Amino acid sequence: MSPAPVIIAVDGRSGAGKTTLAVELAARLRAHHKVSLFHLEDIYPGWDGLAAGVERYVSTVLAPLSRGEAATWTSWDWENHYDGDSRVTLPAEIVIVEGVGAAAEAARPMLGAVIWAESPDDVRRTRALGRDGETYEPYWDQWAAQEEEWLGRDDVPAHADLRVQNLADGSAPADLLKLLPCLPALAPALAPELSTRRGLRLHAERLDALPDAPALFQSLYGRSANAVWLDSSNADTALGGTGQAGRGENSEDPAARTAAERSRFSIMADDAGTFGQFVKHRSGVSLISTGSSTAKVPGPFFRWLDTVWGRRAVRTPDGYPCDFTLGWLGCLGYELKRETGGSDLSAPTPDAALIFAGRAVVLDHAEGAAWLLALEAPDSVEWLAQARAAVEAANSGARPPSDGPAAQAGGSTGVAPSTAPSFRSRDTGARYREKITAAQHQITQGNTYEVCLTTTLEASVQATSVDPWTTYLALRRRNPAPFASYLRLGNLAVASTSPERFLKIASDGGMRAEPIKGTRRRAADAQEDKRLREDLATSLKDRAENIMIVDLLRNDLSHFAEPGSVTVSRLCAIESYATVHQMVSTIDARLLPGAPRAEAVAACFPAGSMTGAPKISTMAILDQLEAGPRGLYSGAIGYFSLNAAADLAVAIRTLVISTAGDGTAELSLGVGGAITSDSVPDDEYDEIRTKAYGVLSTLGAAFPDD
Repeated sequence: MSPAPVIIAVDGRSGAGKTTLAVELAARLRAHHKVSLFHLEDIYPGWDGLAAGVERYVSTVLAPLSRGEAATWTSWDWENHYDGDSRVTLPAEIVIVEGVGAAAEAARPMLGAVIWAESPDDVRRTRALGRDGETYEPYWDQWAAQEEEWLGRDDVPAHADLRVQNLADGSAPADLLKLLPCLPALAPALAPELSTRRGLRLHAERLDALPDAPALFQSLYGRSANAVWLDSSNADTALGGTGQAGRGENSEDPAARTAAERSRFSIMADDAGTFGQFVKHRSGVSLISTGSSTAKVPGPFFRWLDTVWGRRAVRTPDGYPCDFTLGWLGCLGYELKRETGGSDLSAPTPDAALIFAGRAVVLDHAEGAAWLLALEAPDSVEWLAQARAAVEAANSGARPPSDGPAAQAGGSTGVAPSTAPSFRSRDTGARYREKITAAQHQITQGNTYEVCLTTTLEASVQATSVDPWTTYLALRRRNPAPFASYLRLGNLAVASTSPERFLKIASDGGMRAEPIKGTRRRAADAQEDKRLREDLATSLKDRAENIMIVDLLRNDLSHFAEPGSVTVSRLCAIESYATVHQMVSTIDARLLPGAPRAEAVAACFPAGSMTGAPKISTMAILDQLEAGPRGLYSGAIGYFSLNAAADLAVAIRTLVISTAGDGTAELSLGVGGAITSDSVPDDEYDEIRTKAYGVLSTLGAAFPDD
């Protein structure tokens, strides 16, 4: 008797390419493992024997193999239409079983993984008849009817751990091999495959050029289904000395140096190439896609994140100044709070959506340089050549064609949809004011100190009437921000002009949070603008809000920080942006050596500036008051790098565009503010209107009337 093997079932309808897929997968796994292979077509008792064949397979083949025993079974003689000879299948470290019914309900308790292969109907028939010729053709419909009857009772695709669109172009086995180690049941057995994923070599190349960023993104990623641009859109202001934020890195003003640090780098990437992956997490299940294959991994998001991030997988190249060395980029939704002490609510948008970028462009606005990053792979040389050419073209002033998306941005500060979106609010003005009073009642009862109450503005439009790319270009011009970002993730687009850092973890373990609490509008008149800034700086209420959140974040950081390392380097500083003045504090800490970095992120999530204090009890109050999910709003946007660094912004000032298959799109904009015992409901309502103005005015839309 041998140790119990890991058994992988490759199932799917006839002609889906299961046999070839299983043979090729076995050949690749044999590089590190002993592998046995079993074909169900050898055991079916005739053309009407699907159900009986599955019973034979489960009892005489799968059951003994799952115990580590040799399986002795009776084959079927297809020429004589009768039982054939007796055969033996030996156990091995990995056993692959393939055929229609390989992952039937009775088999699944004994399987380590289920792969469901899919192909279009016409491709399946052509492939099957091409393999078996005239022998199979008279029985195609008879066999297909059995498959449909069986699948009507047993929804195997719904139980699949991996699904593959098997186009028989040779890509499916490699795609599956990338995802199989992601499955918890297979990860221990596939340790050699995991180790090859960690033995990565990073190529970094500096180009002395600072290209036009929108033109470069459009050139490299304009046609990518999944792409991310973490865009320091206020870099000119923060680094160049012309704006309110400061005079750049060499300034003696601490606020200026902080703004310069936040605005130095922009990052662009998609999920193409050898290493590209895309993960969407929703309600405790992660769907991880690469090429033709998708894996379903149950379990909490932050537990999954800990398996793919937090240990140094690459070295930071000499002379490279940025903490991003390729890795995961995207967004986390507020409803991930279910994993950090909050309640379990579902949202219409994913709880997390990230791409894995095995190559990217990083713009260094301070040095006037573009860095090309790529993990060494067969396709990296070709991509590097394309990226160099794109940087050169965008640096020389080349632009997309005049009829392209970048040319349709609607002038310098807005877009020009044929009809401005008509937004509706989850709360009327009167209702929002009532909720403020209810929050203050919770405060007087001692259940909370501060409640960050939010509401959601939504609009339904024709998908063709609002282009996410041109909308983002207009937003970044109208309201440049250090943590602006544009995300295109399938049918989801995110256009953000966030000024707020949620959490940074440097590769050396330094941690930083920079909460914003306190907002005033900007004024066209210089004297009025100065008065508004001073009013914010001297506001006792706003300082109290900010300090409460600082205390909350000091506690969040302390869970995984070295004792005594948590410090407040800036308290209640005023920073000015294109449409608002903000009160900002900075909390620093140092991560405990060896501490799990994904758990350190989870300990701080969601951002305390978007919940209130204390966090967990206040989130429960917010669930009652807000009466609906927030979605991506007040979650986080940023990256998790291969050198164990992360930098995440709070998802505020963020427009979310979800496109449906029927040609419509849903626009969503969250807004909110901190409620304390001395909040004035009318003032708080005016504040959320101020916060929504930058996005709404760019769209030509207005805050909905009561």
